[in-house]
Amino acid sequence: MGFSVNDVPEWRRYLTKLAGLMETPCSTDEQARFRMDSRSWRIGVEQGDLDDLAFAGFEVANPSALEKMRVRLQEAGVKIISDVGDLAKKRDVLDLIAFKDPFGMQIEIFYGAGDSYEKPFVSPTGVTGFQTGDQGLGHYFYAVPDVVKGLSFYVDVLGFKLSDVIDIPLGPDMTVRGHFLHCNGRHHTMAIAEAPMPKRIHHFMLQAATLDDVGHACDRLDGFDYQTTDSNLGVAEEKPNSYLTTTIGRHVNDHMVSFYARTPSGFEMEFGWGARAVDDCNWTMTRHSRTAMWGHKSLRKQK
Repeated sequence: MGFSVNDVPEWRRYLTKLAGLMETPCSTDEQARFRMDSRSWRIGVEQGDLDDLAFAGFEVANPSALEKMRVRLQEAGVKIISDVGDLAKKRDVLDLIAFKDPFGMQIEIFYGAGDSYEKPFVSPTGVTGFQTGDQGLGHYFYAVPDVVKGLSFYVDVLGFKLSDVIDIPLGPDMTVRGHFLHCNGRHHTMAIAEAPMPKRIHHFMLQAATLDDVGHACDRLDGFDYQTTDSNLGVAEEKPNSYLTTTIGRHVNDHMVSFYARTPSGFEMEFGWGARAVDDCNWTMTRHSRTAMWGHKSLRKQK
């Protein structure tokens, strides 16, 4: 997953000192990459004007699977970007295909991702780990102008499956239906909705290994930066502004315990733990009329 951002240094601070990701050695002043596990990178930021999601990558197992996806896309009339130059090398994968979704966002399907198992992931904030592996890095909530067209592309062409839907109340007279899609065991790798949002992404989600990881991250993003003074004593320095946009809560559909926080680009990050997985052999799609069992109360200041 890659973001085009105006302030790379602030994103570097946010993802390492607050979210607890590990920066890679290949980072520069204009771009940075971050690890969550043994993979060489999972999230990247590059200097740009979007302050939004720039591309999303989805993994297949091998060259044969990639070729099948190429044929599937061509049969559906999707134009594959032919001139990708050294994009595979840049992404640190063996091979990939790139194309635009119906709304102009770049999608990349790849195999053979770089792995640094010999250099264990070490969180700079002490996060014990993240739920990745065969579930990928997490999920993102995608706002589109035409949800029917979006579902047709992601479900019928790319092969995602619908986990469930939530009728999300955005106000007393407005409800938006969110469609939650999976392509592996994670309850949803993406959610898609026809929603009035200033950016294509509402939030991305990171799933930590323990509930304590969530609590500590919530403290950090609520205005506390745990540092070491010259006397080598740990101190907690209170920040004037909290990044939090909601309280901790539990979602009705994936059962994730999480909170939401503002990112340097204005969209949000969800940081959670404990989501249930999807087993297509016995999963039944359902509809919900609220997003949370409890919690997730808005902390945004009313204007």
